[in-house]
Amino acid sequence: MIINSILGLIATQADTAIQTAEKAIASAPDTVATTIAEGTPTIVKDLSVWDLTLAGGWIMIPLAILLLVSIYIFFERFFAISSASREDKTFMENIKDMIHKGRIDDALDLCHQSSTPYSRLVEKGITRIGRPMNDVLVAIENVGNMEIASLEKGFSWLATTAAGAPMLGFLGTVTGMVQAFFALASAGANSNVTILASGIYEALVTTVAGLIVGIVALFAYNYLTSRVNKVMNKLENRTMEFMDLLNEPAVN
Repeated sequence: MIINSILGLIATQADTAIQTAEKAIASAPDTVATTIAEGTPTIVKDLSVWDLTLAGGWIMIPLAILLLVSIYIFFERFFAISSASREDKTFMENIKDMIHKGRIDDALDLCHQSSTPYSRLVEKGITRIGRPMNDVLVAIENVGNMEIASLEKGFSWLATTAAGAPMLGFLGTVTGMVQAFFALASAGANSNVTILASGIYEALVTTVAGLIVGIVALFAYNYLTSRVNKVMNKLENRTMEFMDLLNEPAVN
């Protein structure tokens, strides 16, 4: 009887253990799925502009120089062109009145006081009064060309930067890709996607930087060129106005 009781107790405990194990096994997939669904906390690394700049390597130095010089040229030329665009609406009226009255010296003094591209253009024409009209026109046009060339100082730098900066960025990307694949090959059996991905994103930084610098320089160049064209049109209008003035009969 005692033996039968012991055996019964052992059998009961064994059944309980088996049922517990079955429940644990049944719930294991759900636990694993839940763990996978929740996932291990992912550490996200923020990319700062400074970190990306350092990751770009030495090619970022010439790109930074191009950007700084382009910004300086833009603002310097912007203020210079804005100053050249200002004009006194009464200037030509005063010049016309002085020339008709024979006050050539006073007209020259007014041109000196104004000190604008328009006044220098008219001043050259006044100094040629009495010569053939074609000579006067050629002299005025030469002054106008010099004034425009002076306003366009630094434009070649902007144009070169707009075309060259993206190429420098692409050069940095190519050299960076070479280094990335070299590092992947050197890793041998330990190579993984992380090695290649880190090298690629660092290499692409120079392309982004080159495009940014090139776009800034391109927009700056086109904007300043449009401003200079407006000044050129005004100079042409003043040239025609002055030539018409010389053809008008003098007022007694």
